[in-house]
This record gives sequence, C-alpha cells and structure tokens, in this order.
Amino acid sequence: MDIQTWTFLIVGLTFALYIGIAIWTRAKSTKDFYVAGGGVSPLANGLATGADWMSAASFLGMAGIIAFSGYDGSVYLMGWTGGYVLLALLLAPYLRKFGKFTVPDFIGDRYYSNVARTVAVIAALFVSFTYVAGQMRGVGVVFSRFLDVEVNTGVYIGMAVVLFYAFLGGMKGITYTQVAQYCVLIFAFMVPAIFISLMATGNPIPQIGFGSTGEDGVYLLDKLDGLMTDLGFTAYTDGTKSTMDVFFITAALMMGTAGLPHVIIRFFTVPKVRDARKSAGYALLFIAILYTTAPAIAVFARTNLMETVQDTPYEEIPPWFTKWESTGLIAWTDKNGDGKIQYLPGSAIDGGQPQFVESRGSSGQRMISNASTSPNELYVDRDITVLANPEIANLPNWVIALVAAGGLAAALSTAAGLLLVISTSISHDLIKKQIAPDISDKKELWIARFSAMLAVIVAGYFGIHPPGFVASVVALAFGLAASSFFPAIVMGIFSKRMNREGAISGMVAGLAITCYYIARFKLGWIGNPETATEANWWWGISPEGFGTVGMLVNFLIAILVSRFTPAPPEDVQEIVENIRIPSGVGEAIGH
Repeated sequence: MDIQTWTFLIVGLTFALYIGIAIWTRAKSTKDFYVAGGGVSPLANGLATGADWMSAASFLGMAGIIAFSGYDGSVYLMGWTGGYVLLALLLAPYLRKFGKFTVPDFIGDRYYSNVARTVAVIAALFVSFTYVAGQMRGVGVVFSRFLDVEVNTGVYIGMAVVLFYAFLGGMKGITYTQVAQYCVLIFAFMVPAIFISLMATGNPIPQIGFGSTGEDGVYLLDKLDGLMTDLGFTAYTDGTKSTMDVFFITAALMMGTAGLPHVIIRFFTVPKVRDARKSAGYALLFIAILYTTAPAIAVFARTNLMETVQDTPYEEIPPWFTKWESTGLIAWTDKNGDGKIQYLPGSAIDGGQPQFVESRGSSGQRMISNASTSPNELYVDRDITVLANPEIANLPNWVIALVAAGGLAAALSTAAGLLLVISTSISHDLIKKQIAPDISDKKELWIARFSAMLAVIVAGYFGIHPPGFVASVVALAFGLAASSFFPAIVMGIFSKRMNREGAISGMVAGLAITCYYIARFKLGWIGNPETATEANWWWGISPEGFGTVGMLVNFLIAILVSRFTPAPPEDVQEIVENIRIPSGVGEAIGH
C-alpha cells in the first residue's frame, strides 16, 4: 500500500479509538468533566499525564529545534524535563491535598479573594491559548502532508476531532483517550528511531546509536560536525547562545512547567495524595522514553537531510522532497542557476514562510517570490523534522504513516487538556465561583462545554496564524506560566505570610512585563519592528527566556507588598500549615 492509504488506515483506526473512548467515558457530572470523577488509577494517570505533557512541541517541535540548533536546543530538554521533576516533587502533592479542581480555584481560596481568582483565570487563558496555538499548528502540519490538504484545512480537521471528545467526555473522556494516545505516540516515535539507528550505526538503541560509529568507523556526531563546518555552519555540538540566555530559557521552561494549569489539574484525578505521587513517578518514566530519544532523532534527521539534498540536482531529488514542497513546508530557489540544491548558512527567504507563485522554475521547482539575498537556497520548516525523517531514510510506508498518527496523538492530547483548562476557568472559576454561584450542576456542565467550543475556534485561529515554530510558540506559554502562576503557587504553599495583596500585585506585574517583552521582541506589536532584534534584547535575554525575569519580578513585588499589608486571616494560615503535613501523621504521633 502507498503512504496515503496506510495513513488513512492507521489514523482512521486511532481516531475511531479516541472517539469510541470519549463516548464510552462521557461525562455525566461536573466532577466527571473537571477531574474524571477523581477515580483514575496512578498508572492510567501517569500514562495520561505523559500524553498531556508530550505535546506537538515534544513530538514534532523539540527534535526539529535540536536538529537545526544543535547544542542550543538542549535548553528544551533540560528545562522541560527538570520542570516536570520540580512539579512532581515540589507542588503536585500539596495541590492535590488542598483539594481544588483548578489552579485559579486554589489561588482564589488560598488568597481569599475573587480578584486573585480573576487574575489567575486571565493568566490561565493567556497561557493556554498560547500553548494550544502550537498544538493546532502541529495538527495542520501533519494533515497537510499526509492527507494532501492545505495546512489551514488540517487545522480545521483537528479542531473538529478534539472538540468532539473534549465536548463530550470532559476530563474523564480526555484522560482515557490520552492513555490510548500515549501508547500510539510513543510507539510512533520509537519505531522509526530504532529503524534508523540500526541503519546508521547497527545499534538498535537510539540513545546509544547516535553516539556510536557508522560503517565508515566515524562517530556520527563527528560526521555531522564535519558536514556542517564544511558548509560554513557552526559545528553541531557547539552552542551560539550566551550562557545568560541558556540559563534564563532553561529556568523559564522549568518554572513554567511547574505552573502549567493543564498538567497540574491531572493530579486531582486520582483518589489519594499518595496516588498523585505515584502517578508523577510513572509519568516521569514515560516522558523520559521520548525525551532521551529526541536528540538521537535530531542527529539522524540533520545528517540524512544534509547528505540527501546537498549538491543534488533538482531533477534527481527523491519523491519525498517534492511531496513536502507541495505543502509549502520545504522550498528551493535556484539562486546561482546551476540546477543543484545548495544548503548553506542564512535564511533562504525573507519572512517567516515561503510565498509561492503560479509559475514553475526551469528545473520544475515551485517558484517563491520572497527569496532572500543569502546564498542559502533551501528553506526547511523545522516542524517537519520528525515527520519527514522516515521518508528521507526510506523506511517502510507503514512506519511513515505511523509517525503521522503519533504526531496527531501528541498534538490532540495536549490540545484537549488545554481546552479543558480554558472551559473550566470560564465555567467554574468565573461563572460558578463569582458571577452565578447558585447555578445548577447541569447548567455549569453545559457552560463548560460551550466554553470549550469557543476555545476551539480561538485556538484554530492561532493555529492558522502562529507567531513561530511549534516549540518556540510553546516556549512562550511556559514563560507566561512562570511569570504568573509559579510564584503564587509556591508562596501559597510555603509562605503563611503571603497575602492576597502581594499575590495579586506579583501576578499582575510578572505577567504584564512578560507580555510586553513578547509583544515587543517576538511579535513586533509594540514599538518599531525593525528594532525588535537580538541586539536590542534586554541583558541579552530572548523572549523565550524572559519569563524568568517576569517570575523574579513577581516574587519581588509580591514579597514587598505583603510586608506592608495585613497578614492573611488565621484560618488561611492554618490551611497553609495543614497542606504541608502528610495525611495520617496525626495517628502516627498519637494525636
């Protein structure tokens, strides 16, 4: 069978499975919709958390960024993995013991203020919409290639699918769907990695293979370094980012992880605090399988790409190239007129995406109107790295189709979790807790579902008009979470003196300065876009890393304001004291 037939078969079967699970586990109450009834086993929750955590940014974007950034891409590995450990050990058990459905619910009750709750709702919406934009773009990229549709059409299809099981099943449907999605995505990620590792080095373990020698006796990383330096690129194993920027990006990703509302809510779906700790351990194991494999896939992909296309006449280019070219995610323009592809340093185009014209070039290539003056002739969208890698390596068609199904599973699983956060923030934290506290359970459930529908529409818009590649867009969401939620949650758990005035001031200040910086230097919405360059970054910190500065501002403002305003009520201080005491300790010490 050809690739498209295999894709329809495998993707169709997996989608049928997801929809079947959503129908089987449909939510019948708000508790089912928000926290899956609180009865999920630690193993199932660990699998679901793994799928929720490993979004399109992990499955598609991270390997792509590492492939094209080399050493600099390690910030994503360190930040996201370290952040999950921080979340599992420092926050999750305490939040679970507090017993609230959502992060805004925790902040509203801990800081005894609906204003604090509202600020948290706004922050949750900022974070979730930024994050879900990356997921929708990932869905569009997968569909555009394997279903031969435009990227925008792919986004529309993904919107329809994710809305169905998020609307019907809520957290209960999403949780058990994510268990299936984890199995699909990890199988889809590992199978081609094992295939390519065997082909390149003879070692079936990718994590060891990419540090091994090939048939020529040369270490694979040394070979890639040589290929890149010969063409004028920086060596793959050398970094170009400053130590300051690496530190701030890693910290923003770590602290942002610990403040992500769609991950935190997963720890409310298990029956006990002890189960929350167990599920965190399971999830870390399941996440590590993919995260330790991503650098290997990045090395295999970059090596295969450079060996395949460099100095190759367009007429002799493999079929995979022209198929991806038709999606607009690869483009070649013959700048020197020799009919051969020249992959060199610099951007091949002016602007974020190639602009195609009707006519074809002398070699039969699609013509672009926004070619740059750089000698580089090849544009490659980073987000296709994982998807195109099996085709570049000539793997069987069923493997290529399997990777498409895995990419969709990764994007849709996280998108569903984010949509739930958005809908519960509106229905539970805004409507139920503040505007209409007497609303019935049934009406609240329908408001949650309607909010999810509106959220899908907005998410689709951002998926069609994303501010960057999948992983970089998601990195912005982590910065927003770090600058808003992380300090409020940490001080809410570990500081009895932190009051509502301090928490509110800190969240507003941290979120505001981070949003300003992203709008100024990433989106170009503020000031002169021509000055929104790396040379003008404050202290040399990129927009992806500025969330750390926002977090520090949040901590500083919160602590200062709390010192000059009244302490929290006694009952709130007792709550803070109690959530840090393990369950059952009273019986153990004879009280």
